[in-house]
Parts: sequence; structure tokens; C-alpha cells
Amino acid sequence: MNTENHTIGIVGLGYVGLPLAAAFSKKYNVIGFDINTERIQELIGGYDRTLEIEASELKSLCNTMQFTSELSALKACTIFIITVPTPIDESNRPDLSPLISSSRAVASVLKEGDIVIYESTVYPGVTEEVCVPELEHFSGLKFNKDFFCGYSPERINPGDKEHTVTKILKVTSGSTPETAKKVDDLYKSIITAGTHLASSIKVAEASKVIENTQRDVNIALINELALIFDTMGIDTNEVIEAAATKWNFIKLKPGLVGGHCIGVDPYYLTYKAEELGYKPNLILGARQINNGMGKYIAEKTIKCMISADKKIKNSQILVLGVTFKEDCPDMRNTKVVDIIEELKEYGCNVDVYDPWVDPNENKKHYKHGIIPDPFTHTKRYDAIILAVAHDQFKKLRDEDFRNISTDAPVIIDVKGIIPNATWRL
Repeated sequence: MNTENHTIGIVGLGYVGLPLAAAFSKKYNVIGFDINTERIQELIGGYDRTLEIEASELKSLCNTMQFTSELSALKACTIFIITVPTPIDESNRPDLSPLISSSRAVASVLKEGDIVIYESTVYPGVTEEVCVPELEHFSGLKFNKDFFCGYSPERINPGDKEHTVTKILKVTSGSTPETAKKVDDLYKSIITAGTHLASSIKVAEASKVIENTQRDVNIALINELALIFDTMGIDTNEVIEAAATKWNFIKLKPGLVGGHCIGVDPYYLTYKAEELGYKPNLILGARQINNGMGKYIAEKTIKCMISADKKIKNSQILVLGVTFKEDCPDMRNTKVVDIIEELKEYGCNVDVYDPWVDPNENKKHYKHGIIPDPFTHTKRYDAIILAVAHDQFKKLRDEDFRNISTDAPVIIDVKGIIPNATWRL
């Protein structure tokens, strides 16, 4: 594609949109749009709260592309890429409101010949059955005559500095054969890992939603095995290491399943399946198992404390790590919160320490505050839960835990990285 003929508008500058904008800006004119004015000002000032883009790179990026919260700036674009979140509501039903709002916004500046590409994770059919009608209605243009659509599911892995956006093979699709080729060529021009052109938008949508559904089901199996082995008094990690000596065994570890993808995407698929009259029992069962792990870990903590003759009510418990994954500030849908809230139900006092989380950012989303480094203070804890395997925590020694514990340490190791833990998942 001729880079001189296209200005690309990236709508949504979060974990997906910002790295994508950075990659495209190396070859195309790019305008990054986000309704969050605070986010825009931070980016212009050289600060990325997601830590996906280094400050030096971000400052350079400000010289090669435009960051804005002014919708009118997108009028110059011929290609729009929508990368907004697709969350679920309290009933685990898809919340398409960000996608609908962004479609309406783009529609207001849409012109004949423009292409709108969606990257947000959805169930098959959303692009053409939900988004396109919004684009048509609010633009007055006709789909596949005046404007065209594509779908290329995001494959961003938050916190991963090795598998960055250009190094992960990209699935692409388009609403017509000609559009599909244009979309594929567009991504192929920046994705060094290559692209896979799907036969239709629905196939591309389905491919994305099953990526995380498969992983969710696999982790649920390991989690259920961990629960079974725990009742048998068998170390799950030792079992996994033994089983992994066979070449075709998939080596996964038990744990909490949070984040904006694995813990959310399966509900998009199950929603559509149930709407069509099919009950996806396996997928829903996996979700139930994974959603229950926080409660189980909290209960094991209480039992270990009782065994150690520790008081429960008004006890002091320290939780190390609150993000949904290691070495990353992303707290979206973190299941560590489930552990904290369950412990508070028992009357425990819970402190949370996470060196990756901005305390001010945390308060915007969760009621649990972040304390300063507990290993530099004199407070003592009745139990310590290692919930996230940040690199900083992997360096902790037995002495570090003893120094902040009342009597003998009660250490709950959710991630299996502490050799002498009282209990580990």
C-alpha cells in the first residue's frame, strides 16, 4: 500500500491501540484518538501508564504522530482501526457499549471509500451485525458500496517485551475480497511475523474468541487437578513435572485467571451459543472452576493459619501482588481481589503491596489501597500470600519472610516460586 495515500486513525489508545499506533507510525501518517483527555495529556507528556511504550520512544512518537481527543481530527483519516475494550457486565454478558460508541464516533467522520477495521474481541457476527448498522445509520453511507470493513483481532500480550505487536502473526479479514486484500496488505506492511488472511470476518472473529477460550479450559483442567491433588496431599507441581516428561503433554500451571482476555472472552462465545440454543457446558464449567480459585486460596490461608495457632479475626495478612499477571501494571479483572475480599469476610485485615501498581491508579478501580514496601517497615503479619510472580518477589528469601512475620511464617504461595512455603497451589 502507498503510505502517502493513507492516514490511519487509531481509536482507543490502551494496551492494544498505543503499540499498534507506534508500529504504524513508522510507515504511515497516524492519528491516535482517545476519549480520555487525561490519557492523551499523559501521552503527549511522554508518560504511558500501561508501560508498553518506553518514555524515550513515546517522546519520539509524539514527533511522528498526533495524539488527540478531538473527534474532528479524524476527518483526515481514510482508514480507522478501532481498539476499544469489550468487557462483560455483572451478569457476565457482553458489554458492547464501548464498541457501539466508537462506531458512532467514527461514523460521524466517515467518508466514501474509507475502511473501518475492528480489533476488539467479540463473538462471531458483531462486526457486521452490530457495528456496521451503527456506521451506516450515523454516516448515511452504504456498507460495501460507500465504505468497507475489516477485522483483525488484537494479539497483544501485556508486559511482554519479546512478543511485541509486530512479532506476532496477525489474522486479517475484510468485508469484500478486495477489502480483505487491502487489510491484509496494510498489516503485512508492519507485521514482520506475517499475516493469515481468513476467508471471512466471522471466521476471524471466531478465531480470536477461541484462542483465549481454549487456554481458559486448559487452565481450568489444571486447576481442578490441583484441587484434587491438594485433597490427596500430593504436590501438583511435582505431578506436572513428571507428566511433562512425555513429549505431547501440555505443561500448564494452576493459578488465578484474570485479565481482560482469558477471564472475559469465553463469555462472549457462550453468550452467542446460548442465544442460538446451545448450552456450552464445558466452557461454562471451566469458567466456574477458574472463578472459584480466589475463594479456595483464601480458605486454604485460613486453614493454614488455624493449624499454626494463628488468630483469624483481626489478623494481619499481607498480599504480595495484585495485578493479573507478573511484571505488568495491568489490573483489569484481577482475581487477586477475590482473595482479598474473601479474607475480609473472615474479619482479617489485609495489606496489599505491588511494586508495579500506581497507588493512585489503583484507587480508581479498587477499594484496596497499596502500601509501601513492607520489607522496609516493622509491621508483622500473621500470614503472607504470594499472589503474583513479579521478578522482585522471586528474589525474596526465607529470612525476608521471617522478618515481617509474627512467630513462624505462614506463607501461601499461589505461583509456586517459594521453596519453603507453608502451602502452594
